[in-house]
Amino acid sequence: MTETRTSRRRSRYRFHASPRRILSTFLVLTVLGCDILPQKGDTIGEQVQAEWRVAARLVVDTDPTYTIVRLRAEPLDSAHGGHHVLVSRFEFNPSPVDGDEYALVVALDLGNIRAWQRGTIYPLGPHGIPAYGTVTCLCRPVKPDSVRGTFTISQRGMGQIVGRIDATLFFTAWDDTSRHASYRLRQRIDGMR
Repeated sequence: MTETRTSRRRSRYRFHASPRRILSTFLVLTVLGCDILPQKGDTIGEQVQAEWRVAARLVVDTDPTYTIVRLRAEPLDSAHGGHHVLVSRFEFNPSPVDGDEYALVVALDLGNIRAWQRGTIYPLGPHGIPAYGTVTCLCRPVKPDSVRGTFTISQRGMGQIVGRIDATLFFTAWDDTSRHASYRLRQRIDGMR
């Protein structure tokens, strides 16, 4: 008779919340909810810069003499307005061969970020979020044409913004307008204050 009571107690507490079960549930929800792992079809770039300015304006400096385009967020006094600007740099090394490395710098003028909803997909380009991009590579010098794609905010906090970008950056050669290049960027994007 005592064996039957013991077995009933064990079966009743099978779903008891043990510390190991709580920790494993927390870790699974954290990994799935925070978009830490890459998704299928993501590019394999490493984000090396993550700058998020709260009261700023996006400045695109072009120097045709040296075929250079610079993207930067110029800080403004918060009393004079300004937008939320996100500038990120991604470095790519597609193969172990030297010479095929390149870096993409993407700048997004998010405007008033408090108006954006988490999890909503927003278009990039002239009818959505203004976006600009540059590329640094051992290739023919190119100037930016446009950035087309989408941006989604996953998390927004006091000092960090996390999202996903799925975009194609289009470029034209400085010396020959008939030559075009495009680069794909599809992965997680972070911004830090």
